[in-house]
Amino acid sequence: MSTTQCRARVSVQRSAAEVNEEIRALWLRSGGTLSGEQRRAYQRLVLEWSAAPSDPADHTSTNAA
Repeated sequence: MSTTQCRARVSVQRSAAEVNEEIRALWLRSGGTLSGEQRRAYQRLVLEWSAAPSDPADHTSTNAA
């Protein structure tokens, strides 16, 4: 395994909001139709988004005091 691959796996996990921003930017750049390469990038981003921690600041508490 290359050093680059090792470093990539150790990278900091982004929040769901950060990944979502990148997904939205990809769709904007594509004009609404993804090429094969863009679709693969989109699929990787969706997997990353689904595994990403949500941003607690984006959610209101469900525990009423």
